Amino acid sequence: MKNLGNLSPAKGSNKDKKRLGRGPASGQGKTAGKGHKGQKARKGGGVAPGFEGGQTPLYRRLPKYGFKNTRTMKQFHIVNLADLETFQSEAVVDAEALVKAGLVRNLKHPVKILGAGKIEKKLTVKAAKFSKSAKAAIEGVGGSTQEI
Repeated sequence: MKNLGNLSPAKGSNKDKKRLGRGPASGQGKTAGKGHKGQKARKGGGVAPGFEGGQTPLYRRLPKYGFKNTRTMKQFHIVNLADLETFQSEAVVDAEALVKAGLVRNLKHPVKILGAGKIEKKLTVKAAKFSKSAKAAIEGVGGSTQEI
């Protein structure tokens, strides 16, 4: 019977580590699998990640485009018009309703409504921002938009 006093690992689950530099019988004696001399054979030897032997490394050869300061960038939860079809006609759709419906994960960022898809229900939509096409589509079916 096994209990905490006599536990042992399953057979074959633990493997002995490779013993480097322990004579010819191990197959890893003398140079211990590092070849002869050179930077990679030395203790602590090797080159930094991205080092290409003095050639200008790839990360410096490639062009760098643009700059985005994500700390000050305004982020939005995106909701498309097609997603609003889940609500009943004449409903008031705001951030809390979108969270309840599972269209927005949390209220950490403001909501922006985009015009992808069609809407055929008359809704009152309250959001931080609307795209022009989304605003036109909502008001085109008799609904109303309100920026908060």
